[in-house]
Amino acid sequence: MILPILLAGGSGTRLWPVSRKSYPKQFTPILGERSLFEQTLVRLSAPDFSAPTILTAAEFRFIVAEQMGGAPGRIVIEPCARGTAPAVLTAALMHEDTPDALLLICPSDHVVGDDAAFLSAVRAAALDAQDGAIVTFGVTPTRAETGYGYLETAPVPPGQRVLPVTRFVEKPGQAAAEAMCTDPRYLWNAGIFLMSVATTLRAFEEHAPHLIGPCRAAVTLAQRDLDFTRLDPDAFARAEDIAVDVAIMEKHADMRAVPTEAGWSDMGSWASVWGAGDQDGDGNVLTGAATAIDCTGTLLRSEDPGVEVVGVGLDGIAAIATRDAVLITDMRDTERMREVVARLRAKDAPQADGFQRCHRPWGYYETLSLGPRFQVKRICVHPGAKLSLQSHVHRAEHWVVVEGSANVTVDGDVTLLTENQSAYIPLGAVHRLENPGKVPLHLIEVQSGVYLGEDDIVRLEDDYARLDTSSAA
Repeated sequence: MILPILLAGGSGTRLWPVSRKSYPKQFTPILGERSLFEQTLVRLSAPDFSAPTILTAAEFRFIVAEQMGGAPGRIVIEPCARGTAPAVLTAALMHEDTPDALLLICPSDHVVGDDAAFLSAVRAAALDAQDGAIVTFGVTPTRAETGYGYLETAPVPPGQRVLPVTRFVEKPGQAAAEAMCTDPRYLWNAGIFLMSVATTLRAFEEHAPHLIGPCRAAVTLAQRDLDFTRLDPDAFARAEDIAVDVAIMEKHADMRAVPTEAGWSDMGSWASVWGAGDQDGDGNVLTGAATAIDCTGTLLRSEDPGVEVVGVGLDGIAAIATRDAVLITDMRDTERMREVVARLRAKDAPQADGFQRCHRPWGYYETLSLGPRFQVKRICVHPGAKLSLQSHVHRAEHWVVVEGSANVTVDGDVTLLTENQSAYIPLGAVHRLENPGKVPLHLIEVQSGVYLGEDDIVRLEDDYARLDTSSAA
């Protein structure tokens, strides 16, 4: 039995401005109509795979549930970011009662162009994993990539598909990358691992025993939260923040690799997106409202149909536009997005981490206009969903329905509103918004008051167990 373990808690700054802390790249349709997370779910839904276990951050739990679309699976909430090693160990401990089961550890933000080839590689690795090895998946280098890790493998008899790994090389310099690119012993490290539950636990006992106590306590003291499993926050916070490669893989004696020609990319930079995209005859990749004139090897991308990105005479440039930010960079510098985000955070730019559209378990809202004492929002509520029963201390609100229908509760009175009808929510009134229909509800909200922050919410009832004031309605 193969148990997919999906790691979906990353903050995704490397594809800024499309990926940000509030809505990182794994949940975004970087290539195609499905998000990278959804593509991963589809890829791992083969008949011989069990339902996945997904580890993610608390703020992403409802996004994960929504993108799963009702498919079976277990969503585990990591209370804080502690790297991939505690996440992998936690997953193994949660499946300790099936020691022979194989854990397929997968990032949820990678692209695989050929699902069948990838699954074939996983099945080829299964026998070695059952024998107690940790098997990783390698990709034949096509360029001297300095942003990837590499695997050095040992020679084997012809026809043997699984190779011994003798060394990990983490993000080499240009000269070393060029040498490894032409040496058949070296593969890119895809960061995907297959190993039994028993092997995983033995590896942590040998190489990182200090992680076992905190992670075991986090699992033992975990609590149910709606349909989620929430790891104990105090115990999990005691685990070291460390990557599984550093904690285990680089130290383990029996590491093996399967060369995998499946169109893999970690989508770790805009150069990677350009490389995986559909290039025209001049090597340009255009996405959304984008136009290239006399350009070569260029990535032009618009995330807003109202923003047209036009490139003229560009060579090797990435230009990405969202509604509130524009990135223009040489393709060779797309690995510097962490530096970009750090600079923006230093100047308190809201674009560093958040979008104007904010996703919530009931739908989303986005700010259309903001002034000293007013804010105009567009709100979308999913069919059958409702906001919390709440009140505000500092603001009043007007709601105008523009599409769909709404049940509006104000101080106990419930009114059904349809298109072009409105409601007034006085300051301090206890109110709630619900979509009773079968189509999305869209409305315009106008707020007025001395303070318009999202923490001005007093929740009285909530379908999503958010009876604090730390997140929006």
